[in-house]
Amino acid sequence: MSNPVTPDSGSTKSSAVGDPDESFKDILSQFEQSQSPRSEGGKGREGTVIAVTIDSVLVDIGFKTEGFLPLAAFASAGKTVTAGDKLVVSIKGCDPEGYYELALGRIDQPKDWASLQKAFADKATIVGTVTGVVKGGLTVDVGVRAFLPASRSGTRDAAEMQKLVDQEIRCRITKLDETEEDVVVDRRVVAEEEERARQDRRYSEIKEGETVRGTVRSLTDFGAFVTIGGVDALLHVSDISRARVNKPADVLSVGQEIEVRVLKIDPEKRRISVGMKQLEADPWETVSAKYQPGNRARGTVMRVLDFGAFVEIEAGIEGLIHVSEMSWGKKLKSASTVVKPGEIVDVVILGVSSSERRISLGLKQAMGDPWADAAERFAPGAVVEGPVVSITRFGAFVQLVEGVEGMIHISEMSSEKHLNHPQELLKLGQTVNAKVLAVDSEKRQLRLSMKQLLPSGLDEYIAEHKEGDVVTGRVVEVSGGNANVELGESIHSQCSLTSTGSENEAKSEPEPHLSRADLSSLGSMLQARWKSGTTAGGSKRQALAAGQIRKFRIAKLDSATKKIELELL
Repeated sequence: MSNPVTPDSGSTKSSAVGDPDESFKDILSQFEQSQSPRSEGGKGREGTVIAVTIDSVLVDIGFKTEGFLPLAAFASAGKTVTAGDKLVVSIKGCDPEGYYELALGRIDQPKDWASLQKAFADKATIVGTVTGVVKGGLTVDVGVRAFLPASRSGTRDAAEMQKLVDQEIRCRITKLDETEEDVVVDRRVVAEEEERARQDRRYSEIKEGETVRGTVRSLTDFGAFVTIGGVDALLHVSDISRARVNKPADVLSVGQEIEVRVLKIDPEKRRISVGMKQLEADPWETVSAKYQPGNRARGTVMRVLDFGAFVEIEAGIEGLIHVSEMSWGKKLKSASTVVKPGEIVDVVILGVSSSERRISLGLKQAMGDPWADAAERFAPGAVVEGPVVSITRFGAFVQLVEGVEGMIHISEMSSEKHLNHPQELLKLGQTVNAKVLAVDSEKRQLRLSMKQLLPSGLDEYIAEHKEGDVVTGRVVEVSGGNANVELGESIHSQCSLTSTGSENEAKSEPEPHLSRADLSSLGSMLQARWKSGTTAGGSKRQALAAGQIRKFRIAKLDSATKKIELELL
C-alpha cells in the first residue's frame, strides 16, 4: 500500500491549517482529486499484488484504495500470480465499494486522428477519461473531446453518471467525423462484452456434479434463480427438497445463501440447473427395509385424482391409494369423495417397489375387514335389517354394514305369490328385514330370506293345535313303515305305521286317488264319511294307501323344529 501523500502546495497547507471554517470534507476531496487516476495522465500503471482470493487478485496501484482483477483473467492468459508480483494494469472504473476495477495490461489512449480512425475501423477498445456531465450524456477525453450518450454509459441515473466524472473508462468509438470533429463513444457495449466473456469463463469453470454456494436472486412459482459466481442458475421447485414443496417461497427467501449441486450445464443456451435435494440422503434407498406389506403407516394426502390419492408417509416418500382400496362396499367414481388434500390418514402398506419408486397403500384395510367377524355377527337364524343396494334378475343385495352385503334370492322373498322379478316386490334404497340362512366368510357370501320371517300356514297350524288332537289328512305317500300325510296346503307330517298294526293290511282296495283339484270338496266328503265312521270304500279298517283321507291323532307337536308326528286311528 502507498503512504498518504500530503499536499505540497503552501496555499493548500495554509488553508488546511489556518482556515478553521474549511471542512474536513473539502480537505478529503482535495486529497482524493490529487490521488485520482486522472492526475496520473497515464493509461497504464504498475501495481503490486497484495492478495489472491478464490476469484480475485487484489492489487496496490498507489491510490488510497486498492484495485482488483478477476482471477480468471490470468487463467485465460495461461498465467499464474502470487502475492508480491508486479503487474501492469489499466483502470476501468470503481465498484460501489470504492475499489478500482482493473484490466490486465496497458490500453493506450489515441493521440491523433489517425489513431482514432484505426481504433474506429478495428472496433478496438480504447481508454478515455470522463470530463463532465452534459445534456444527454457525458463528455469524454479520448485524445479529443468525445460524447458518451447516457443510454450507452452503463449507468441507470444522473447520480451514477456524476460518479463517472474524472474516472478512466474503457469504451469503443461508434461514430467518427474528422471534418465536424464529432466523436461518439460507447461504454456499455464494452461492459457487456466483458460481462459475456466473464460469464463464458464461469460457465467453463463450473462442472456438473460439483457442490457450490449461491445466493437466491429471485423466486417464481416454478422455482428460484440462484446466482453462483456471477451467473444465474435455475433451482426448480421439484429439486428444492425431498419433501413436496408447493411454492419455493415457502422454504426460500431472496438474498438467502444456499448450497446446491450442479445438475446440468448448457453453455450454448447459457443455462445451468442446480438442486438442493440432491445433497440430502435418498430415502428410497431404505424404503424396503422400513416398510413391509401389511405394516400400518400414517401420512398426509398431497394430491387427489379420480383414480386415487397420493399420500406422503415421510419426507420424499409418497404412496398411492387406488380408488378400489378406499372402501369395502362402495364403488367409488372418484377418490375425492373419500379424502381431501391435507388430510391425515392411516393406511396399510400393500406393496413396495424401490426400483420403480412406488408404494401401494390401502385405506380400507386400515379400517379393518368387516368380514373378519361376519360369521359371529350374522350367525344363521339371526334377523338383520338393511337397505337394498342392488337388484338383479335372480335376487337383491342388502347392505348389513359397510362392506358386508347379503343376497336374498327371488325364491326367498315371498311365500304368498310367485315373483317373476325382484322389482315386483323391492326397490333400491328400500329397508328390509331378513333372516340369515348361511354365511361363508371366505367367499364373502351371505344368504338371506324375507319369507321365513313371515308366519306360514305351518306356523298357524301348530299354533292352533296341541298334542292329542284328532285331525284329518290326505295320505301322500306310504314308504318304509311311514306315511307322509298332508294336513293342509303345504302342511306335511309323518305317521308311523309300526305302532298301528296296519302296515300289513291288505291294500287291494285303495281309496280312489284325489287330485289337488278335489281338495275343494274335501270338507263335505270328510263330514259325511266320518259321521258314519266308514272309509271311502265303506270298510271299517281299510289298508292305508296314497290318496286316502283318514283320521289321525297328533302324537307329537314341536314348534321349534316345526315337526308334527301322527298316529293312525
